[in-house]
Amino acid sequence: MDKAPKAVPSKAMVEIKICGIKDLSAMDAALKAGADMVGLVFFPPSPRNVSLAEGAQLAARARGKALVVALIVDADDALLEGIAAQVKPDLLQLHGKETPTRVREVRSRTGIPVMKALPVADTSDLDAVPAYAAVAERILFDARPPKDATRPGGHGRAFDWTLLARLPREKPVMLSGGLDPENVATAIRTVRPDAVDVSSGVEQSPGVKDASRIAAFVTNARAASAALVTEKAS
Repeated sequence: MDKAPKAVPSKAMVEIKICGIKDLSAMDAALKAGADMVGLVFFPPSPRNVSLAEGAQLAARARGKALVVALIVDADDALLEGIAAQVKPDLLQLHGKETPTRVREVRSRTGIPVMKALPVADTSDLDAVPAYAAVAERILFDARPPKDATRPGGHGRAFDWTLLARLPREKPVMLSGGLDPENVATAIRTVRPDAVDVSSGVEQSPGVKDASRIAAFVTNARAASAALVTEKAS
C-alpha cells in the first residue's frame, strides 16, 4: 500500500503550519490567515487532543484549503487505521519514540506521507537524522521536553536554532518549539527552514487558539520568508 505520494508541493516560500487545532473557530482562523498546513492532535494527554469524529469534521473544513496533518505519539495500528479511514490526513506527524523501522511500517501500512519529529537539546540529538531521513518525507525539529513532561511537544520551549545551521538537508525541514509571532522571523532567518510550526505560541491558554496571534504569526512568517526569497534572488 506504499504509494509514496509527494507530501507537499515544492515552494520557494517557507510553509506555515498551525498545530493543535481543536475547534472550528480556530480552524477558520488558521485558514483565513492563510496557513499552508493545519495540525490535529490525536494524543489524550495533550490539551489539544481531538477524537476521530472531531478530527474528521475539522479535516473536512480544511480539505482543499490547507494540508491536514495528524499528529500521533507512538500510536498503535488501530488508531492509525482509524485516522487513515476517518480523518484522511495528507501527512502523519510521528511525535513519539518511533524507530526508523516503525516509521517505515506506518508509511507502508497507511500509504500516507510521514513527518518524523525529533527532539533537540544539543548536537548529539542530530545523530539520528540520517536514519529517519531515509524513511520519512519530512523531518521536524522540536525542543526536547522537560524530564517530567507528559507529552513530547506543545510546551512553548525553544532550542538553540544555530544547531541546525550546518545540518545537511536530505529532506524538507520543519522548525518547531517555542515559536510565536514575536520570534518567528528571527527563527526563519537563522534556520532557513522549509516550514515552521506553531501551537502554544498562538494560544490564549493551553488548547485555546487566539485568532489575532494566528494572523500575526502568519503575517510575520510570510514577511521573513519573502525577505529570504528576495535575498536569494539578488
